[in-house]
Amino acid sequence: MRGIRILGGGLSGLTAAINLAKEGYDVTVYEKNGDVGMRFHGDLQGLENWSEKKDIIEELRWMNVEVNFDCDSFTHIKLTNCAKTRDIHREKPLYYLVKRGSFPGTLDYGLKEQARKSGARILFKETLPPEDADIVATGPVPSKAPAVVKGITFKTRKGDTAVLALNADLAHMGYSYLFTTKGYGCMCAVVFTETNKVSDCFEKTREFFVKEFNLEIQSPKEVGGIGNFSLKKVYRRGTTLYVGEAAGLQDFLWGFGMRYAIESGYLAAKSIIEDKDYEKMAGKRFGKKSKASFVNRYLWERTAEKDYSYLINNAEFVAKNLHSFHHYNLLQRGIYTLALFNLKKKYPQIME
Repeated sequence: MRGIRILGGGLSGLTAAINLAKEGYDVTVYEKNGDVGMRFHGDLQGLENWSEKKDIIEELRWMNVEVNFDCDSFTHIKLTNCAKTRDIHREKPLYYLVKRGSFPGTLDYGLKEQARKSGARILFKETLPPEDADIVATGPVPSKAPAVVKGITFKTRKGDTAVLALNADLAHMGYSYLFTTKGYGCMCAVVFTETNKVSDCFEKTREFFVKEFNLEIQSPKEVGGIGNFSLKKVYRRGTTLYVGEAAGLQDFLWGFGMRYAIESGYLAAKSIIEDKDYEKMAGKRFGKKSKASFVNRYLWERTAEKDYSYLINNAEFVAKNLHSFHHYNLLQRGIYTLALFNLKKKYPQIME
């Protein structure tokens, strides 16, 4: 079988490599950094489990991805605007906490080991022009990033905790979060539009969480990053396929892109294996989801103008309907044009 060259050793690139190598393809992954996951430093991130009826762990196995990384299920989260707090519970896990980074136990490291075990070669500190690659999985483009993340990881004696804080001072047009599990914690502020205020927002986030939840922080380490979203998806340039954030795949509301990244890598591999049109496959899978997240962002910013009170007061209703909010329902279709008109002026980079 022909050789396949993948540019980028992130979640989407490694998932593609795993699936192609398992089918006997000669796969080479080119990663410019010295290891996988090097833009992360042990960040705890939520592998969301609410947008699909199928559990993400079951879906991972279906996509030939094993769970050989730390993965803790959470069925609850506290939602607060710093004035009111609501507890959200579900029988099915809302999300799975995973670590990101270049050491054992992280999602990135686990996928690296699976790719190698499947027979793929990973060349670190090497690259090639995008047009010479079969698949481009290079991650977010800084110039197109509408959101910035700043935070810390730390050791703690606090038990399992999950909090989502919605407050303009803590995270402008975004959110702040606190996760602790197994003696390990992560706290971040995710800021949209006024990204130059992220440091100030994080300090206020830290002050709030420490005081409100009697949080003890030991050995803190800085983490951070960016979120990339594009309304105009690029799934192909010439014969090269684009996956993950390189294709503009990201949830514009909260920035939960890991599920998109993994699935797009799988679809790209499947299109090569089965000689199918990846553009059509990806467009069918992600097109409506992208429009839904665009409308969700618009509605989110409207509620932000009123201190997120509507979301806090109706937390259980929102939680029960999370699946619908990600599938371009009738309400979203009705206001999509209005959302597009308003947000394309506010976030011009997403139209590029």
